[in-house]
Amino acid sequence: MASLYEAFEPEEAFALAQRLEIHHTPKHGSWLNIAEIELSALTRQCLDRRISDLDTLNTELSAWQNATNTDQRQVNWQFTTHDARIKLRHLYPKN
Repeated sequence: MASLYEAFEPEEAFALAQRLEIHHTPKHGSWLNIAEIELSALTRQCLDRRISDLDTLNTELSAWQNATNTDQRQVNWQFTTHDARIKLRHLYPKN
């Protein structure tokens, strides 16, 4: 939002800000990695065969989606925040 106030007059920036809905996503593609993992799982678990018609496909996809949402599994990142602070300490501001 701050960039709106840098680029426009305050009234116009405020008007634009009211029209926007900001969704923060992780930097460096973490959300993209999660999406790719889910698409890979969908392909392996549900779409690994020929499906003859659209109704069957929709039924299969709905069943897979319901099972996946019921499991509420999470991505297990191997690179922890603690590891990142050590390995990437040159990127963190110094107090």
